Amino acid sequence: MTVQNEAGTGPEGDPLEVWIDQDLCTGDGICAQYAPEVFELDIDGLAYVKSSDDELLQAPGATTPVPLPLLRDVVDSAKECPGDCIHVRRVSDSVEVYGPDAA
Repeated sequence: MTVQNEAGTGPEGDPLEVWIDQDLCTGDGICAQYAPEVFELDIDGLAYVKSSDDELLQAPGATTPVPLPLLRDVVDSAKECPGDCIHVRRVSDSVEVYGPDAA
């Protein structure tokens, strides 16, 4: 569930969500270093997003809201990820605003 006043917002002010493509994840853990509240490495060595309840979301394509206080850390994670596997997109239309497929 996205709480709009607590979620990070994109260039147009829309709430954002993030997901990781585990097929491209290199397991470097940079994302978990930048934003441990959002990302975590599992025992398989790959990174996953976490729910607002700190639950690891292991389903392929699982998304979680980007908390506004962590927006910069999540964006930096996407920029620094060696696997280019972190995707940040608008909730309203699923357009990627940060990550490898951002326009």
